[in-house]
Amino acid sequence: MFKKRSQQSVIDEWQRYQAQQAKACRNPILQRFYQMPLTDPEVPLSEVSFLALDFETTGLDPRYNEIVSFGLVPFTLRSIRPSDGYYQVVKPKCNLSEESIAFHRITHSQVATAPPLEKVLDELLERLSDCIVVVHYQHIERPFLDMACHKFWGEHCLFPLIDTMAIEARWERRGWKHQLKEALGLQPVSIRLDNSRQRYGLPTYSAHHAKVDAMATAELFLAQVARHYSPTTAIGQLWE
Repeated sequence: MFKKRSQQSVIDEWQRYQAQQAKACRNPILQRFYQMPLTDPEVPLSEVSFLALDFETTGLDPRYNEIVSFGLVPFTLRSIRPSDGYYQVVKPKCNLSEESIAFHRITHSQVATAPPLEKVLDELLERLSDCIVVVHYQHIERPFLDMACHKFWGEHCLFPLIDTMAIEARWERRGWKHQLKEALGLQPVSIRLDNSRQRYGLPTYSAHHAKVDAMATAELFLAQVARHYSPTTAIGQLWE
């Protein structure tokens, strides 16, 4: 959406976008979503309510693939609350491929009895509306949700979030060691979720269950804050 720019310009653009969408959106669900005040970018991380979000999808391209499940886990810097989280399988309009079933292990029979995404989309947006969303790899959750809103309602749904993969890239793929590896044609350090967690001594979880991955993302973010940032770091400095 935005070209590479300074963090202050990122903050300014998100604030302008939120204000613009609050006035322009015609769909009442999106209206409510955008009319919720955007978190003050100067608020310290210690005072922010976060929501880890993960989607399992039928593929990686939101233009051709669909969401098949989502998981949410609320947390703060002081605690992660999986019991207050949420998990939902949804029925895509397309057929599940054997490849996608093998990946996320959600079967034809599970989606057959699940609601379509449009039936639960308002509840999903309601849960996202008063938190800062945290994901691992921003090019899945935000574009898939945006595409779903555009398909169902003809309007966009974009919002600032924190990407633990981007944080990991910022710290692990910089400096002379990384440049030397690039010059030598060596593989860069992996910033996938489980590989990133291992660098902080976090346990390995079974992957590709949306709520488990959301939990794993929340834990990784807390570890990243403890190592690289401070509870007083302003939330806007981490917006993507």
